[in-house]
Amino acid sequence: MTQQTWRIGRTTITRIEEQLGPASFPPDQYFSEFDRSLLERHLDWLAPHHYRPDEDALVTSVHSWLIRTPRHTLLVDSCSGNHKDRPWWPRFHQLDTPWLQRLAAAGVAPQDVDYVLCTHLHADHIGWNTQLQDGRWVPTFPRARYLFSRLEVDHWDPRRNVAGADDPARRIAFIDSVQPVLDAGLALEVEGSHAIDESLRIEPAPGHTAGHVALHLNDAAGGGVFCGDAVHHPLQVCAPHWNSRFCEQPEVARATRWRLLSGCAEHGHWLFPTHFGAPHVVAVERDSQGFRPRFVEAHR
Repeated sequence: MTQQTWRIGRTTITRIEEQLGPASFPPDQYFSEFDRSLLERHLDWLAPHHYRPDEDALVTSVHSWLIRTPRHTLLVDSCSGNHKDRPWWPRFHQLDTPWLQRLAAAGVAPQDVDYVLCTHLHADHIGWNTQLQDGRWVPTFPRARYLFSRLEVDHWDPRRNVAGADDPARRIAFIDSVQPVLDAGLALEVEGSHAIDESLRIEPAPGHTAGHVALHLNDAAGGGVFCGDAVHHPLQVCAPHWNSRFCEQPEVARATRWRLLSGCAEHGHWLFPTHFGAPHVVAVERDSQGFRPRFVEAHR
């Protein structure tokens, strides 16, 4: 596949794909406030990269963002990972993808990564935190600091919160993809606003999960927001009141989504979501209905 890289000032952002295809649920089950008339109003740009009319299927991607600043190399969200046991979720179960080879094709080896940021701890955002070696899950990025929201860890760690770990799917994912990082002493648990360097800052973005965060890139030449699952699909740019079926705090999620989209529109910053289909990045513009996405093609 062709490498896709965007540039903002002295920072490059490269998409590292794990998979791209139809969502696991039809639109009326994917969005809790789904209105088909809104989808039909936007068919001219939705098909075929974001919606397949013949299948009535939304198109979603699972990818990481590789960010290279003059100072740091950082990964945002680490997809689903290979060989992970996810029987409840066929799209993520026992994968064998060339994600690491795609990272290498972008010129980065695991030991080159300084930071790994997980916007939240759902299974499709933590998988490549670890890989299987000699029957054990070990951190994939041996020199990196893994940045986790403390609220997320407090909720999903079965040693800290027995009630939060009642969901066996979430517990399994935590044990194979987060616990080994904690045990290796590579995790940095962040709270509130946290600056990585002069251009990268983590900010709370709750709603999808209580501890969800976003990464803000600010450069003299522009900026970007790496929003994780605060915005799942481009239709939510047009309909910020639509939540995905996975949003745990619906009203908080709507407020966060509106705030992030408003900030992008006001400052001219690009939105870098984790699940948008091609071309994956949008500029958010205001219109009479609220917002609309203008897709931003990769520079190469």
